[in-house]
Amino acid sequence: MKFGIFDQNDWGGLPLAQQYEERLKLAELYDVSGFYCYHMSEHHGTSLSTAPSPSVLMSALTQRTRNLHLCPLVYLLPLYHPVRLAEEICMLDHLSKGRFQFGVGRGASPFELAALGVEPEQAAKMYAEALTIIRAYFKSESLTHEGEFWKVNDFAVEMTPFQQPHPQIWYAVGSPDSVAWPAQNNFNVVCGGPAPRLREISDAYRAEWRKSDVDGRPEPLIGINRYVIVADTDDRAREIGRKAWPKFYSSFMKLWVKNNAQPIRMKLPPDFDSLVESGQAVAGSPTTVASALADQIIRGGFNYFMGSFVFGSMPFADACASIKLFSKEVMPALEAVEVVAA
Repeated sequence: MKFGIFDQNDWGGLPLAQQYEERLKLAELYDVSGFYCYHMSEHHGTSLSTAPSPSVLMSALTQRTRNLHLCPLVYLLPLYHPVRLAEEICMLDHLSKGRFQFGVGRGASPFELAALGVEPEQAAKMYAEALTIIRAYFKSESLTHEGEFWKVNDFAVEMTPFQQPHPQIWYAVGSPDSVAWPAQNNFNVVCGGPAPRLREISDAYRAEWRKSDVDGRPEPLIGINRYVIVADTDDRAREIGRKAWPKFYSSFMKLWVKNNAQPIRMKLPPDFDSLVESGQAVAGSPTTVASALADQIIRGGFNYFMGSFVFGSMPFADACASIKLFSKEVMPALEAVEVVAA
């Protein structure tokens, strides 16, 4: 079992310079607390993210951490020239001395894409073509591509990754029907949403992965993401969540409300208690949190847990205390959990 972090970097109401510095200090705490990887989202034109350029924040993190792996989850491929992004990936892999990984996706918000001139209906095709170019870049000395959206003419590949042939790739999956392609490509995956359907996803992924030529390779990471607050008591943890959640929820829904629409994939309740009841958040004492997460991990068949430890208006001190309790008391309990794969 490995443990990671997922951070939306949503705006908590602080001056941006202060928020950035606090996030960097939290990364230093993750680094010395035994976490495997720090993941962050990419969003544009919304308070759901104060870090719309993952590469910029990741560059800073390479200099503030020593052991923590770093992974945008995900790069929104329709918004990048794929060759330039491949070069950035190489830079970050060298700056981190091989600790960089990256996720790929087309973008969950049609409003963000449309605002930047990308037709949402074209996003899937753009994503597929961009990933084809990026993967070709890692195999090439000279790259030429004639596609529907991008043209590359005899581009000299002067920069290659620190890790060969390239850093590990991640993909977010939402249903059992979407696991075949990432499993066939040996990508790490992460799931979210309500718990009951998640075992179907992990079982389907493993079944598809075993069909491929695994060559003795270790099983990819199959992860679950949950909001987590750990405090001395259950009541105190719930209180922190209730105060912090409205600010996050407002940011999460901002563009959907503006456009009189509802999220298509990931839906979240407006109050923190309902979030806990759905299983998408766990809040309580170390014993409460360890028990609840162990149950979800076992039932879901996961070998990776990714926690969102800071969100909304949560004070820095509360986030630090929660992370320290999680690493000291919850992680050891979860490391002893035996996950039986189908």
